[in-house]
Amino acid sequence: MALSISAVVLLAIVVFLLIRKSGLKAGHAAVCALLGFYLASSSMASSISTLTTNVAGMIGGLKF
Repeated sequence: MALSISAVVLLAIVVFLLIRKSGLKAGHAAVCALLGFYLASSSMASSISTLTTNVAGMIGGLKF
């Protein structure tokens, strides 16, 4: 659960910065958000969740 909250906060910050600095229009951001909501309720949601969990685990396992 903490991972998904962190990812949501990180993605919200990225979207905010893209809107403010890179000229991403609010309408485009809204379409991307709607796509995310529809993907979350699709049959692909479990695969996407597994992929992000595995990528986060790989990043967490990196040693510097």
